[in-house]
Amino acid sequence: MKITVFKVVLLGVLAFAAFIGIFVFATHTGSNKSTNGGSVGTVVIWGVLPKVAVQNALAAVGQTNTELKDVSYVEKNPDTLSADLASAIATGQAPDLILASQEELQSLAKLLTPIPYATLSASTFNANFIEAGQLFTAPGGAGYYGVPFLVDPLVLFSNRSILSSDGIAKPPATWEALTGLVPTVAILTPSKQVTRGLIALGTYSNVHNARAILSSLFLQTGVPISSTANGLLSANLSGTATNGVLPGNAVLNFYTQFADPSKVSYSWNGSLPDSQQAFQNGDLALYIGYASEARFFTAANPNLDFAVSALPQPATATFKSVYGLVYAFMIPRGAKNPAGAYQAAALLTGPAIQTTVATALSLVPATLTPLATAPTDPVAAIAYAEALYTKGWLSPLPASTDTVLSGMISNVISGRLTPDTALIAAQNALTALLQK
Repeated sequence: MKITVFKVVLLGVLAFAAFIGIFVFATHTGSNKSTNGGSVGTVVIWGVLPKVAVQNALAAVGQTNTELKDVSYVEKNPDTLSADLASAIATGQAPDLILASQEELQSLAKLLTPIPYATLSASTFNANFIEAGQLFTAPGGAGYYGVPFLVDPLVLFSNRSILSSDGIAKPPATWEALTGLVPTVAILTPSKQVTRGLIALGTYSNVHNARAILSSLFLQTGVPISSTANGLLSANLSGTATNGVLPGNAVLNFYTQFADPSKVSYSWNGSLPDSQQAFQNGDLALYIGYASEARFFTAANPNLDFAVSALPQPATATFKSVYGLVYAFMIPRGAKNPAGAYQAAALLTGPAIQTTVATALSLVPATLTPLATAPTDPVAAIAYAEALYTKGWLSPLPASTDTVLSGMISNVISGRLTPDTALIAAQNALTALLQK
């Protein structure tokens, strides 16, 4: 029998309508019961999270929820994800779901099918997902690009042995307090060589997570980094001046002082090893990293006595902010099983399943219900609390963003450009990338 265009459209509408009930039932009532025989069908997920960890998590979930038995995962390189997806769509081989963070969203947006407000209303979204989930709002009232799933906020790692030996009972809660610890903790030779640093800040290439650290500093001072005006996404690294002072300029001056040998806060330089390696080896008192890195340090150096605390905030801050990666399920154009993909995303973001997967990956749920109860694990407890005030921004691909921000930092610490000029140059470069 010939299938008319009307019938094709009708089938699509009915499948989409069916998902409305599925999504509300699975996600927003907290139900995770298996139908014992039902299935979302074959759903292929392409994602940027580690393959083994995600597969193990899906296997564990599949033991109690047979609806997800045919869900599989393929790890993809975040730098080539958008190109790989475009090629797959062109050849009819698109996956059914994409699992990626806001750092990949801008490059993926044109290849995605937004979830309309008729399926997931703004009120339902806001009532169930963390504030940072708004990063996945599609422009022009099209709905949402993705369903928030997991969060990985920045935290402060501290070497307990170093701090206690220097009489420091607790890690610093503010940036001002952190800066004041440099003379006590950092050990310098007469020629200003750093033999033990307080914290790795000031440079870029050997500061692990420099992009995320700078993002936190900008966001904490009210600089949006990127924003949309007249339908165009542009960079904003300067912020709005207060008493003639640009907050972006203050951020740049604060960050680079740690690599300036003439400053009392000098504690790091470009000749030192990668900061993650330095902390792992016990040569760094404080280290800023993602919460998920706690598992790495435990495995890499079982003798490392470290603690995790919340990322420092400005002493004068009214509200807390921390940069984090927000991972979401997104539906690509050309998905072979879009209805099953919707259902899989709904089931996986149900509180019980989401918590199981988050624990397996050392990440944090992106829904509010599980965040209301603090876990017993001390690292997870910090990350759960930070997830509520995690922030982010829509950026070019990480490699491109690193090139711009690295150039900005290098220009300042070398004296080639003033902070004001370096900020403007970086802002213009980021805007050009965002509008390509």
